[in-house]
Amino acid sequence: MTETRTNFNLVAIIFSELARHPIRVLLFLMVLISAFAVILSAHHNRQMSIALEALMQQQDQLDIEWRHLILEQGALTDHNRIELAMKQQLNMHRPAPNEEIVVRLK
Repeated sequence: MTETRTNFNLVAIIFSELARHPIRVLLFLMVLISAFAVILSAHHNRQMSIALEALMQQQDQLDIEWRHLILEQGALTDHNRIELAMKQQLNMHRPAPNEEIVVRLK
């Protein structure tokens, strides 16, 4: 029974001290809130850094794919250009199947 009264007295003493110093309580709560805000902003900053890194990797992959497509386009354009020059300047054409001659090596 005395332990319950001691606990009750201790709680009453704590609340009476808090009531006597409301500015200190307010400052303590503001410190806790600002600490929580710092934690949240650091977490948000880390999440944004991770997203930025992923987007930069995606940009690099797309840049590599773009370069490969440019090279492929250049290679395909060269064949068409050669075939066009062959037809126009040299007046050459593909042989028809009946014009083909097969040479066999023994």
